Amino acid sequence: MFGNYLIGLREGLEASLVVCILVAYLVKTGNSRRLPPVWAGVGIAAALSLAFGALLQFGSSTLTFQAKEALGGSLSVLSVALVTWMVFWMRRTARHLKSELQDKLDAALAIGTGALVITSFFAVGREGLETSLFIWTAVQATGDGVRPLIGALLGLATSVLLGWLFYKGALKINLAKFFRWTGAMLVVVAAGVLAYGIHDLQEADLLPGLHSLAFDISATIPPDSWYGTLLKGVLNFQPDPTVLQTTVWALYVVPVMLVFLLPERSRRAAVPAPTTSQPAPR
Repeated sequence: MFGNYLIGLREGLEASLVVCILVAYLVKTGNSRRLPPVWAGVGIAAALSLAFGALLQFGSSTLTFQAKEALGGSLSVLSVALVTWMVFWMRRTARHLKSELQDKLDAALAIGTGALVITSFFAVGREGLETSLFIWTAVQATGDGVRPLIGALLGLATSVLLGWLFYKGALKINLAKFFRWTGAMLVVVAAGVLAYGIHDLQEADLLPGLHSLAFDISATIPPDSWYGTLLKGVLNFQPDPTVLQTTVWALYVVPVMLVFLLPERSRRAAVPAPTTSQPAPR
């Protein structure tokens, strides 16, 4: 449940910040009459995200077991790839998000109403589709369709409240640090989703090693115990993973976490500066 709360909070806060920046910029520049197209784009993006989530849920219910496992495993891998890209992108652009959105909004204002709808739709729609996909795969991983959804809805509600407080100027926060540490937690959550996706692909007979367990601590951490349920809900922990699951989990979380937590200054220093030719001394 906490993992899905974190997903809803982070993705929802991105969308809330985008909407706040767009609305505040229109109000401050005397373009309040152009707000309806922005809200229309936001509404269309939200409706599309809900429809996408419903399509995943009800469409997969008609599939055979193997087909459902293959779909769930493939989408788990895809969602982890998207979330990984998202946390790195947001860390890189958090400081410049406001100016980039304002530039796009200026261009849309010059074009017309349709451009405003499209700008707000694409600004919010990406987060919405990513959220629907990642929450669906997390629900499949935990096997509980109620608590993950409650966690995600609570996260989204929190993000809306925080966005409103940002807009009113009542809350100030270092967004770069916020997205850095929530991103680090999401990397761990994504690693669990990836491991479970590998298990789904093994059950679909698309990957080998289903019965080759790395370890089995089910007696120590029973899956139906409160702490087993907590670990599964937060980290998608499995007490009896296969060797392939454990290997993929480690190969993902270790390098991704190290690169993500590497300071920006160190990353820039790792890139060699362009050399300029110096004239030969006479």
